[in-house]
Amino acid sequence: MLEGKPAFGAEVNLGSSLSAELLSPLGFDFILVDNQHGAWDDNSSMSAFRSIALGVAMPMARVRRNEFGAIGRLLDRGAMGIVVPMVNSVEEAEAAAEAVRYLPIGGRSAGAFGTGFLGGDYMQWANDEIFLAVQIETVEAAAVAEGILSVEGIDGCWVGPGDLSYSMGVDLSDPAGWQAHDDLIVQIFEATKRAGKIPGIYTPSASEALRRAEQGGLFLTAGGDGPWVVEGALSTLKELGR
Repeated sequence: MLEGKPAFGAEVNLGSSLSAELLSPLGFDFILVDNQHGAWDDNSSMSAFRSIALGVAMPMARVRRNEFGAIGRLLDRGAMGIVVPMVNSVEEAEAAAEAVRYLPIGGRSAGAFGTGFLGGDYMQWANDEIFLAVQIETVEAAAVAEGILSVEGIDGCWVGPGDLSYSMGVDLSDPAGWQAHDDLIVQIFEATKRAGKIPGIYTPSASEALRRAEQGGLFLTAGGDGPWVVEGALSTLKELGR
């Protein structure tokens, strides 16, 4: 992503580390364990991170909320990237960075568990390498996106297109509403780039991920385990004439 090449990932929601283990060797750049909307707890997330590490993908997590302890628990369990939902202000972005980064950038607590056993070398590595994206998914956040993304310790954004459309009050089945929504996403990408950070967005498919990459997106999902199970089953049933 730092070289301007998009990173494509998969989202896992079903709460099974086996899904993560099956997907990680396939060639995705990252696997995102979705603690906000998925069926995960702290310990199943830890199992997923370890399963992902068996493959080639980077283990990442979307946290339930922008809360210091919740973020630290997933980092201690092995997440190498964090996505924080519903960040609507500079102050909320600063709180996210405070939770993810150790001193002198932030105030992450050093615990005697998981990655906490790794000591000072890990702390420096974590400050340099852990990827932190904040979700821009409201009109309020979009209006101050450049300020949010300029916060030290924030690496990029991950637009939530669904919540953004609800915040805008637009109907995406209406061409005018769809265009206004698409235009705002591009504006968020541009604000992110002006801040020198990495623009990203949730997308449900390869075709949509490629379209967003053409618009400048660099941190992109291309689907996830739940929808792929359903799509595969429907394809099989179609072949069976059901």
